[in-house]
Amino acid sequence: MLANLIACLDAVLPIFLLIALGYWAKCLGLLNRDDVKKLNKVLFRFFMPVMLFYNIYSSDLSLAVQPKLIAYAIACTLLIFFLALLIVRRVEPERRRRGVIVQGLFRSNLVVIGLPVVESLMGAENVAPVVLLIATVVPVFNILAVIVLEYYAGERTRPGRLLLDILKNPLILGSAAGLLALFVGLKLPLPLETAARQMTQTASPMLLFLLGAFLELEGLRRDWRAVLSISLIRLLLIPAATLIPAVLLGFRDVALASLLPVFASSTAVNSFTMAQQMGGDAELAGNIVVATSALCSLTMFFWCFLFKSLGLF
Repeated sequence: MLANLIACLDAVLPIFLLIALGYWAKCLGLLNRDDVKKLNKVLFRFFMPVMLFYNIYSSDLSLAVQPKLIAYAIACTLLIFFLALLIVRRVEPERRRRGVIVQGLFRSNLVVIGLPVVESLMGAENVAPVVLLIATVVPVFNILAVIVLEYYAGERTRPGRLLLDILKNPLILGSAAGLLALFVGLKLPLPLETAARQMTQTASPMLLFLLGAFLELEGLRRDWRAVLSISLIRLLLIPAATLIPAVLLGFRDVALASLLPVFASSTAVNSFTMAQQMGGDAELAGNIVVATSALCSLTMFFWCFLFKSLGLF
């Protein structure tokens, strides 16, 4: 029991400390929202695509491609989305808030939380399945978020433009390049491989640090009841409804650890930006990100400890 406790603390505590360090830097005035936005753009366009490329490129192909895992993650995401649509329209009278709440429930922070958690739990050599989940599930998140925000906020996005934006997404390009290199057996020159590895080692800590710098706790007062309800559903109910069936279906070890950040992590940081751009309630979207990010370390530890104690990974 003590060994499981220490292993879970080792997996979750570094994430919490990096987020707390980013929040401290913001409190000291070393970073503001504009700084975070600029740095996130650099990470999104350069470091994260290289990180996804390298993690796939250096992975074991037999572990990387798991169609059953990908199908389960996408199916559960779609189910959560449609259930959230049905429920939210009945309990939330204001249209601008409906799309934001739905997005806050189904769209997890897989990109930022996924790799550090799986790497800590299973080792850096076993992160390929979660990288492929990022490459397949994140586009689904983006499409569903655009649909629900467009529907409730009145924005119009042409399907062709949406498809082009998805195909041009740096995360998709980095993942596709990694898969291509893996399948053809490409071997990078040593200087390029070393540079890619160093960028990969830098990306995850910086993403977590900037997540902490993004947090602003003062804005939670207005919507605390709604935000608390959404956080409990996002971090406790949805993981229970998806991860327990996953165990019953036979997912274990790396596969189960890869599903953990898909369904048990906080709401995606960029959901705030998308709500702001598409006419949703941006303040509510930001509050959901803040609350779920603050609580995620506790709930993620709970899920890690539970599954580790049961010997499931």
